Amino acid sequence: MGKVVLVTGVARRLGGRYVRRAMRDPDVDRVIGVDAVPPEHHLGGAEFVQADIRQPTIARVLAETGADTVVHMDVTGTPLGGGSRTTVKETNVIGTMQLLGACQKSPNVRRLVVKSSTNVYGSASRDPAVCVETTPPRSLPSGGFAKDIVEVEGYVRGFARRRPDVAVCVLRFANILGPTVDTPLASYFSLPVLPTVFGYDPRLQFVHEDDVIEVLRTASREPRRGTLNSGTFNIAGDGVLTLSQCSRRLGRPTVPLLLPAVTWAGSLVRTLGMTDFSPEQIRLLTHGRVVDTTQMRETLGFEPKHTTADTFADFTRSRGPGLLPPEALAGAVDRIAALARGGSGPLPTQSAN
Repeated sequence: MGKVVLVTGVARRLGGRYVRRAMRDPDVDRVIGVDAVPPEHHLGGAEFVQADIRQPTIARVLAETGADTVVHMDVTGTPLGGGSRTTVKETNVIGTMQLLGACQKSPNVRRLVVKSSTNVYGSASRDPAVCVETTPPRSLPSGGFAKDIVEVEGYVRGFARRRPDVAVCVLRFANILGPTVDTPLASYFSLPVLPTVFGYDPRLQFVHEDDVIEVLRTASREPRRGTLNSGTFNIAGDGVLTLSQCSRRLGRPTVPLLLPAVTWAGSLVRTLGMTDFSPEQIRLLTHGRVVDTTQMRETLGFEPKHTTADTFADFTRSRGPGLLPPEALAGAVDRIAALARGGSGPLPTQSAN
């Protein structure tokens, strides 16, 4: 008999893509997609169960389906639809706790794959040039998606100790980009003008959405000889790009701002209305983050098809006009500049061209 795979977070595009890909695997008999809301996209013939993983009902779903492989993709930094940051945090943390509790009780579960993030390392001026899987963060994040990830991985480690018979694979993804992704960083790069922190040109890594699907597939399969589909792995494309290189390749000018990171983040969020753009993400655009992917290749046995530069080029080709009208962005930049000079009111609006 083939595998029975249960996937969380299928209402999001990435989750839907993975379900459709898993349905084509010859060693998979059934795929069950789970989310609190029905997906707007098709699931390629997979079964869909409407269930909120924050509720104990997920245990019944797991028991009734008899799933032996669980792919937990409902760990994210952005709300779905009209959701709030509170809902996102509850789904990330409480939802993961409920799902792991259900997996612990299930005698059928043999493999667990968790979508995590390199946000777990944080971004600080004293960070090492390259982070490996054992690199501890210089300081634990105080909030936002990064704090969620730290808590989620802590619960996953506890589950792995309690169920040593289950192969647990944690995939720490660098920032995901591609033609269809919808993330705060993608929104930032879609602005007509990119606000940056004066004096900093951070190094960034990206992973292509196509490679995300393929590495999830690799992690959920039985390991090949010489590979091990359990453990924690950094997932990123080869190479790095600086923020200035990204700006030039997008053809979008930058606006360097003389503001401390936290103040700059707060002003940007309030002025531009980018409520999903957390201080942790602003610190990424200040100090950057680069991870080592040796274990991804040598232990997991996965080779990305796209480099960081390839990924960004594909993303760039898919971008149209910026998310904000030039007049609105010009006003926003003026107001932030006024804050930088210590002023309390907006400056006269200037042309963004």
